[in-house]
Amino acid sequence: MAMKEKDVTVQSATSGWRLLWTKDFGMLWAGQAISQIGDGLSKVALLWFVYELTGSALKMTMIGLLQTIPPLVFGPLIGVYLDRLPKKMVMIVVDLVRTLTVVLIPLCYAFDVLTLERLYVLVFLNSIVSTIFGPALSSAVPLIVDRSQLTSANALIQSTTNVGVLLGPALGGLGIAVVGVQNVLYFNAVAYFISALCIIPIAVRDSHVVKRLEVLSTPIIKDLAVGFRFVFIQHRIVFALMITAVLYNLAISAFVFMLPVVAKEVLQVGPLELGWIWSALGIGMLAASLWLAWVPQGDFRNRIGRIAKFLAVGGLAVCSLGLIETPVLASTMLLIGVIGGTTSVYYPVVSATLQEVTPEHLLGRVFTTFSTGGMASSMVGMAGFGWASDEISPAASLVGIGLALLLTAMVTIHVSRRDYAPATT
Repeated sequence: MAMKEKDVTVQSATSGWRLLWTKDFGMLWAGQAISQIGDGLSKVALLWFVYELTGSALKMTMIGLLQTIPPLVFGPLIGVYLDRLPKKMVMIVVDLVRTLTVVLIPLCYAFDVLTLERLYVLVFLNSIVSTIFGPALSSAVPLIVDRSQLTSANALIQSTTNVGVLLGPALGGLGIAVVGVQNVLYFNAVAYFISALCIIPIAVRDSHVVKRLEVLSTPIIKDLAVGFRFVFIQHRIVFALMITAVLYNLAISAFVFMLPVVAKEVLQVGPLELGWIWSALGIGMLAASLWLAWVPQGDFRNRIGRIAKFLAVGGLAVCSLGLIETPVLASTMLLIGVIGGTTSVYYPVVSATLQEVTPEHLLGRVFTTFSTGGMASSMVGMAGFGWASDEISPAASLVGIGLALLLTAMVTIHVSRRDYAPATT
């Protein structure tokens, strides 16, 4: 009997990795890995391209602003339409549109018709369709894998982002040096196109809701209200997780924003060492994602309780980073690696929980609502803790971020004690 239970445990622990060898999820993961590396290339290349084109840091920062506006303005509305359409078709169309918007930038430059205004328009259009892809992907995962594998699937999807963060910028810098900044964008377009090709053979189980044509005649405002009502009123677990998401993004986005400040003001090192610090964060995040894909998913209380413990460790590590009087690079990199690992367990577990408790016909609205709230919270966190760093001290800002993570851990513990019921649709 004991041997049988042990075999079941081992099988559960390895089942997450086995997802990579299935046709559907394996193709999805491969496409996302290539796409995320392309995104990393594009982020470096676009910023460098605009700065090289204009010589203005202000005009360069407009790229970031244009990439931030769509999730805030269009997020909830996108969720309504996403719930009406087949997720596979949406992801393919989005990748093809992104291919077109990105490839037009170097093409227009080659034919000497690229102006700054046209570049901004293309970046903005790309940002709008990219806003659609994330929630579409999150909504599609429970239509591809079993419920018992949702945490592993989300962790593996997150690992593609980690790979993109680690490899994309480095390859982008190398590409700029070797083939020129505008030509690097061709690689990003190819990456999106390959992602679309990887999605085509995937079997995605369509929700019974999207097969009913009458849903297309439902008023948009009514559908929007249904989604908001589910998140903020009807489902206590979802609303509680929304609160933790706001607190989490408030802290973690500000921490990432603070890394250059940590390098320059706290450690007093240069850009080379900053690159090492970024790598330490990325390695910690990737290691946590891979570990989370390996361990058994567990029940609701165990999963959410695990988040709380990890966030508490991450919060203490950030506070320590701010309180150390004479930090050295090696110990700082170790702490940042710990912070990356302990905080990156949050989204795979929360996403899996949302996918379990949310009816299929509401998945798009729920994930776009979380995305919008997270983006708004991130902007507040970056502005608030950035102000604290300038007006008080970087150490005070880091301690504040650590306390915010500890508060998130406390709220998460409270969430883990709530009654839990998965969706029946």
